[in-house]
Amino acid sequence: MHFVLVHGGWHTGEGWRSVVNKLERMGHRAFAPTLVGHGHDVDKHGITHAVSRQVVVDLFERENLHDTVLVGHSYGGSVIQKVAEICAERISRLVFYNAFVLEDGQCLFDENPPHYRDLATQLCAASPDDTFLLPFDICREAFFNSVDRDTASELWHRYFSPQPAQPFRDKLDLKRFYSLDIPRSYLNCTEDIALPPGPEYGWHPRLSQRLGLYRLVQMPGDHESLLTSPELLAQKLVEAGRK
Repeated sequence: MHFVLVHGGWHTGEGWRSVVNKLERMGHRAFAPTLVGHGHDVDKHGITHAVSRQVVVDLFERENLHDTVLVGHSYGGSVIQKVAEICAERISRLVFYNAFVLEDGQCLFDENPPHYRDLATQLCAASPDDTFLLPFDICREAFFNSVDRDTASELWHRYFSPQPAQPFRDKLDLKRFYSLDIPRSYLNCTEDIALPPGPEYGWHPRLSQRLGLYRLVQMPGDHESLLTSPELLAQKLVEAGRK
């Protein structure tokens, strides 16, 4: 299989490296692009959702990819929703890995609890370039909850960087997405509490059920399983992506 792996907020494609290596050892081909405006020491001014996601569309065209499993993690779920509208004929299945599934007209902030939205507003106001970075103590408890504190700190410092805020504010027209008949899966890590569990803000089944007919695949793990449990995640991506 061919995989295109789209990272979430605060991340870059580098965070997928161990998953890519495992998929390739299993005989698959995998790409992990970095969304525009993401990473350390890059220009984050003027980054919109459309600007950010264009690199994924360009990858499909440059590599002439077809029959491809398109995976989105967290914020990346909204990215693959829009990419699917453009590259539908090239995609064999969409996999939402603890990912946002936005409704037509929504933005990412619409699906986050008030305490996250308020914190993001404060952090953006204090930044020079309208970006925000979740503090380590929040990530340690809610994102890296399956590993010890030292490991969480190492991963946070290496892989997290300030996130451009405008892609989280942009309201997305998703009418075409909801008209597509591309097969889709939802991969749920059962210890993921990056969004508060429950019917109001939880990942599954609140967001997954928006996909209509879909395949559910589950695994033990936290929100950052691409970093904390990459080999198991790779196996589950194959399960989620198979025909």
